[in-house]
Formats: sequence, structure tokens, C-alpha cells
Amino acid sequence: MARGWAMAKYLLVDGFNMAFRAFYAVHELTRSDGFPTNALYGWVRSMWKLVDDQKPDETIVFFDLGGAQAKLELLPEYKANRGETPVEFEKQVPIIKELTHAMGFGLYEENGVESDDLLAAHANRLCAADPKANVLIVSADKDFAQSVNDRIHMLLPPPTANPRLGWRTLDPDGVEAKFGVKASQMADYLSLIGDTSDNILGIPGVGPKTATKWLNEYQDIEGISENASRLKPVRFQEIVPEMQETLAINRKIITFDPECGPESIPSGQVDPNNLFRILEEMEMNTHLTEARKRYSQGELAL
Repeated sequence: MARGWAMAKYLLVDGFNMAFRAFYAVHELTRSDGFPTNALYGWVRSMWKLVDDQKPDETIVFFDLGGAQAKLELLPEYKANRGETPVEFEKQVPIIKELTHAMGFGLYEENGVESDDLLAAHANRLCAADPKANVLIVSADKDFAQSVNDRIHMLLPPPTANPRLGWRTLDPDGVEAKFGVKASQMADYLSLIGDTSDNILGIPGVGPKTATKWLNEYQDIEGISENASRLKPVRFQEIVPEMQETLAINRKIITFDPECGPESIPSGQVDPNNLFRILEEMEMNTHLTEARKRYSQGELAL
């Protein structure tokens, strides 16, 4: 748990979002026997940078175990468009999890429940349990914008196309500036435009500009539906009423489940010897040297 400081700061990390970024950021990095280590290299480097920059009281990483049962019941084709995960990435996932434990971070995953839901629910619980808690959700996934409020912000990693932008924090004003709608409207916004990455189909022909315009005028999906006869462009006056069921299903899938996950998640604890062993086995010598400096007895005693 937090160290009892005036204000507790938590980093909640979207594990696969960050791991995939690490995998694609560095190419063709392998151990001498050919075992891939590019995702491992990027993961350790990214996590160290995060804690150095943010200095959180606690960091917890959330991973998917697959099978989002409740969402698949609503929409059987949910995420069905996703291609096969690269074998080189799959090989590194168990070791990424080992490294996460050894570096002293909490880790949580649960069969049948998406990590996004688990992370968002935990963020809300932390804030409810501690009126001074602040949470940073570390992810590039726009779905998390619906969780943003005065005490829960997003920490966006540098965009692949423009890494010089660096890490950026998204607060309520930032959400509105980026998407044109309030954080409380994000689930409706995404329901209207759909999400191709998750195979969620929105209203055909409705893009961000139209969705933003409607939500600014009518507040939410219900308001848009009630005013369907006034919608512009005119063709949507017939289309929107016909898509009420689709919109309702979209919103159920996109809106995070606040009840999922455990009441509390154990804190991590640094295991330097295990960390040194993993880094040595993976032949990550630069990281091993850095780890020996970081996890000296002096630092561990803090």
C-alpha cells in the first residue's frame, strides 16, 4: 500500500498495451541462441522510466488472460478481427510477467475478465478508499478516457509515429481537447463511431466530427435518439432509430464494469536476486548492470 504520504500516487499499467509497444519499438534483438528479447528490453526500460519520472507509491500491472465472457455474450464477434499474436511476442510474455514481479510491481490478471475492466475498477476503488489518492492509467487505449476525472488521469506513451512528443498526461480538459467531448460522454462517443480494433461497429457514416457535434447538442445517446428527427445529415434521421439495439450493446461493451476484480490487490516487492538471474539468463547485460546499481541495499531500504 501507499507509504502514508500526504497524497498517494498509483500507477496502473495496461500490461499488453505497454508490452506490445515495447515489442514493436525494438526489432531483431535476441539472445545468442536466437530467443527473442526485444519486448523484454523495452519493457524493463519503459517501466524504469515510468517510476523514475512519476515516483509512484505503488505500481500495478494488469494483463489479459483472454475470454471476455460477458462481452462475448453481448457481441459474439467482439475482437474476432484480431490477427494472430506474433510467436516471438508470445514467447516473451511469461518472462515479462516474471520481470514485473521481480522489479517489485504488483500484477493482476483474471480469467474471463478483460484487464481494461479490472484496471478501471481498481482505479475507482483506490480513489474511493483514499480521498487523497491520485491514479495514473498508463495506456494509449482511448477507452480509458471514460475513466478520467479530477483524480484519475491517463498517462499516454509517446506515439510511435512521433516519439519526440514524449509521455503526455490526459486530464478532463485534455480529454475534451483531444476528443471534443467530456470524459463522461466517451462511452457514448465510442458507441457512435465504433472501434475497429475491437470489431465494434458504430453507426455507418458517423465519424468523430458527427459524433462530437451530436453529443455537444444532445448530451448522450438517449438525447440523440429522442431528437433523431432533427439530426443532420438528414439520412441519419432514419438510420439512428433503426440502430438503437446496436448502440445499446456497444455502450454495454465499451463501458467498464465497476464491480469486477478484487477489493484489493497485493503490493509488489522487489526481488533483486531473481531479477538479476532473469536478466543474466536473457543476456540483457546493460540492464543487468543498471539493475545492480538500482537495487543496491541502500535503495531497497527506502
